[in-house]
Amino acid sequence: MNAPTEPPAVTAAVEADEVTEAAVDRAADQPADQRESDPSRSAVRSLLRLWPFVKPVRARLFTAAFIAIIASCTGLLVPVVLKWIVDGPVADRDTAGVWLGGGLLLAVGVAEALLFGLRRWLVARPLAGVEASMRARLYERLQRLPVSFHDRWASGQLLSRGTTDLQLLRLFLAFPMTFLLVNGVTILVGCGILLALDWGLGLLLLLPVVPLIVLCSLFEGKYAVQARLAQDQVGDLTTVVEESVLGVRIIKGFGRHRSQARAFRDLANRLRGTELRKARLLAGIWALIMTLPELALGAALLLGTVQVADGELSAGTLVAFLSTALALRWPIDSIGFLLAMSNEAATATDRFYEVLDAPVPPDTLPAKPGAAGRADGPSGRTATQRPAGEKQPGPERTAQKPSGQQRSEPEQAEQKPSERELEPEGGDGLRLEGVVFRFADAPESAPPVLDGVDLRIRPGETMALVGATGSGKTTLTALIPRLHELSGGRILLDGTDVATLPGAELRRRVAVAFEEPTLFSASVRENVAMGAGAEADELVGDEDVWRALRVAQADGFVSALPQGIETQVGEQGQSLSGGQRQRLALARAVVGRPQFLVLDDPLSALDVHTEALVEAALREVLATTTALVVAHRPSTVLLADRVALLSGGRLTAVGTHHELLRDNAEYRHLMSGAPEQAPSEPELWGAR
Repeated sequence: MNAPTEPPAVTAAVEADEVTEAAVDRAADQPADQRESDPSRSAVRSLLRLWPFVKPVRARLFTAAFIAIIASCTGLLVPVVLKWIVDGPVADRDTAGVWLGGGLLLAVGVAEALLFGLRRWLVARPLAGVEASMRARLYERLQRLPVSFHDRWASGQLLSRGTTDLQLLRLFLAFPMTFLLVNGVTILVGCGILLALDWGLGLLLLLPVVPLIVLCSLFEGKYAVQARLAQDQVGDLTTVVEESVLGVRIIKGFGRHRSQARAFRDLANRLRGTELRKARLLAGIWALIMTLPELALGAALLLGTVQVADGELSAGTLVAFLSTALALRWPIDSIGFLLAMSNEAATATDRFYEVLDAPVPPDTLPAKPGAAGRADGPSGRTATQRPAGEKQPGPERTAQKPSGQQRSEPEQAEQKPSERELEPEGGDGLRLEGVVFRFADAPESAPPVLDGVDLRIRPGETMALVGATGSGKTTLTALIPRLHELSGGRILLDGTDVATLPGAELRRRVAVAFEEPTLFSASVRENVAMGAGAEADELVGDEDVWRALRVAQADGFVSALPQGIETQVGEQGQSLSGGQRQRLALARAVVGRPQFLVLDDPLSALDVHTEALVEAALREVLATTTALVVAHRPSTVLLADRVALLSGGRLTAVGTHHELLRDNAEYRHLMSGAPEQAPSEPELWGAR
């Protein structure tokens, strides 16, 4: 007796909630203490990794930094001019000298402003180029990373790395990086001037240096943790927004806007809490950085006034000393937020390189030995060796019979591994030999998704792949174009191991249409021409596009679009129906006239009438290609010459549709929903 199931509406509504709440939980499951687990992490070491991108513009950046140092040190001339004015023209009541001193002060101010303006002009264009090159490098890397990487990473995390993180790095290169150097040099020069004016007052003013260094070191470690946590939470927030936009029809259809808003608000509140902790840390260090020097300056002012009153110090020297100390106030006060921005830039750099450091699989791999002599499964058995008493799937051997009839178990047992070795290695068609696959993050105790799959599809033959949900059909179709790498075994295209084929060559030979059609914000022509491959899409003409559209029975509705094949289909093709999107995806698969065609339930979203038209046109394409078609309905199965039944990660039967319907209870149950028992003669007649 079947267990009761929830109505589809309830199930979809629950899933809509779980999608967003999962993104909220991802941030909550990453406590701050875990981000301090790497004791070797250094903000300086992280920032130095930006050098390859900065190196092409280093001349302008170094020039800009040098000009900024000159501008900042120019400002320190003001106290020197003031000392001369006070001790000279003012003391001598020389009006002309006072005007001259005022002119000198004005000239120093104008020169400082012009130099800082020149610095900004020098860095604006090259830093925009640095950001653009980093963004292009990130995007290129994302395109080369395997599907397994994208399965593990939330899209919002990747989006935030390519947008907000890179903007933060550009701001760091434009301001904090330069002014950490500029302010450091300015403080050193200013301290030298203070000691030269009066070494006693100078030493008094330098007393807070040691405690400030200790406090800044503590602040840097704590602030880096909160900065990284905030950036990760921004990525999770971006994921929630993206999922809500893409799933807006489900949200509105089931009235889940309140729960979505609640989930978003919870994550936004977590981010708000992190930002407040950052603000408290910054406020604390800034208060200390401002207070300690102010106390030292007050003490120096009091002592200097006493020395002037006693005649031990000239009034001009005291004015110059205080003016220099006030000129250093901004460089010292800015240390707090410059360190904060530097730490945020360091964590942004770490996040950026988390993507760039992810390993990209090689374009080609060494050829693997044949399945007969290789241990594929987790137990170390070869593809043809089974424990005593275990049923042999035997699809490879079944595939060799021209009549398509299945062999009995004794006949299967009679075929030795050596028989397969006698077959020509360069045979035509598509071969799967001892294919084993398990996901990289799966526990070792978990069984593989596919375990020892052997199958041959002859040249020009269409093989339907049938199996219950979760049997591994979609995974198997993803292995042929190497969207995932095999864990064991090998796949041959006309005798060539797909692992040895360069990606461009493999894509030229094999075309894929997925069950969930994905369209891009581009024209119909561009979406269809994409199936011709990276090098051929620009060579696809209108005739090729329309031919593919006719095969997919999409030419009718495309002709009715406002600009025909030049019509923009919008993001994810949401302006089209599910069936229209699926037909365009099918047209994309056949436009390049591929040698091998892999279709994952390509007709599931079509009505029965359109399905019949598509099947009629598709038969012409399948007659000239070698195809593997995942099918769930008898009408799709009938497109194939033979059928392979996948069960529990293994092929258990291969034959024609009618043979399996007659002889295999599991297949009969999948196709008709009938009990897994032998059918009666009228049932068989009806099936035909």
